[in-house]
Amino acid sequence: MDFVLQDTLLRRPMPVAPMDGQTLRFYCCGPTVYGPAHIGNFRTFVAQDVFRRVAEGAGMATRHVRNLTDVDDKTIRDSMAAGQPLREFTAGWTAKFHTDCTALSLLPPHVEPNALDHIPEQIAMIETLIAKGHAYAAPDGSVYFKIQSFKDYGRLSHLQDRELKIGATVAADEYDDKEGISDFALWKARKPEDGPNHWTSPWGEGRPGWHLECSAMTLKHLGETFDLHSGGVDLVFPHHENEIAQSECCTGKTMCRHWFHVTHLLVDGRKMAKSLKNMYTLDDLTAMGHTAMQVRYVLISGHYRTPLNFTLASLEGAGQALAKLAKAAAALHECAGSVPKPHAPGPFASAWAALLDDLNTPGALGQIFTTLNELKPAHLTPDAAAEALGGMNFLLTALGLVLPVAETAAAAPPDVVAIAERRWAARTARDWAAADQLRQELNALGWVMKDGKTGYELTPA
Repeated sequence: MDFVLQDTLLRRPMPVAPMDGQTLRFYCCGPTVYGPAHIGNFRTFVAQDVFRRVAEGAGMATRHVRNLTDVDDKTIRDSMAAGQPLREFTAGWTAKFHTDCTALSLLPPHVEPNALDHIPEQIAMIETLIAKGHAYAAPDGSVYFKIQSFKDYGRLSHLQDRELKIGATVAADEYDDKEGISDFALWKARKPEDGPNHWTSPWGEGRPGWHLECSAMTLKHLGETFDLHSGGVDLVFPHHENEIAQSECCTGKTMCRHWFHVTHLLVDGRKMAKSLKNMYTLDDLTAMGHTAMQVRYVLISGHYRTPLNFTLASLEGAGQALAKLAKAAAALHECAGSVPKPHAPGPFASAWAALLDDLNTPGALGQIFTTLNELKPAHLTPDAAAEALGGMNFLLTALGLVLPVAETAAAAPPDVVAIAERRWAARTARDWAAADQLRQELNALGWVMKDGKTGYELTPA
């Protein structure tokens, strides 16, 4: 069965396959590192992680590039307010992002470029766009992309289907007018509020525009045309439209073959907002006693193309579901007597089929429970139990779920369990330095963590 995924541009499911027949090359728009990522951000990052896991489970080699936005309006503004150099400020938030990714069992990307390290590539791209007549320098030293020079502008977000207003220029990195298109900044001339955050260019001192950064990084790390580009649905316009325009006018080739976007997360039925006090971070939720794996379970419990309503009650339900899965895995393990290496879905073929069909994670979760109810581990032969356990682990790996250990971990305080979950996720991701550090934190709190093949045990020191 082929792996198919909805394509935002074509508005229909398309097969996922490497164009070179060897490696699936894809790019994910990463975080803007000016504060902690919230659960809305992580809905997208977790969906992208499941995408990669399913592609690899289907036998594809991958090259996963996820960028860090470390120079834009927000990072400059907040680093100045904090009195820190931009690189130091963003490095701190990058480290926090990595910690949260490890806790949520996200596979690290193969390449994680940042905008600050790609200023020369961005300048070179602007020079090419000017030479080809797609960009122009303004009197103040800024450079703008000429929207009307690219006849296909708007095809991703289907702007052609709407009545549009054409403006002159937009200098801000992000803008809210979804019914207007304007020439946007490739290079922004130095301003007093930017402080020391400026670089030398042929047009004077300044800094790159946000949209250009991704185009320069995809070109360097994935080439002129690559397989798939992903991000939240809020990035379709203007960010991804602008990326396409810049990249294709620069190279004369199609930027990428497949566009994969993840829909918004709601909290208690409402859009996340600081004023509503519903913009949760992972730390907020673990401080309440929930685990990172409960958060991940909730984030994959809805289809990526459907708005997901996140509630605290859903975290409780996720904890119960994970406990049921852990109990079933333990029963299969006891019957099988060993843990086979997960290499095929086995009796969980229907759950695997759901993942291959447009990444239907809620369907896959439902099929896992249905299959477990049908299997009745107590009635299986050891060989059948081993096959079932291998298939279950294959699906759990594809979903990125790490099961809790029921009895011993439950007796530990919530903060200890949260650290143990983070350490197990770090160990699964082969982040040995983080795993050792978290083990030391557990020891300091008076707990010993013993690793097993499918989980861990927590015992008082």
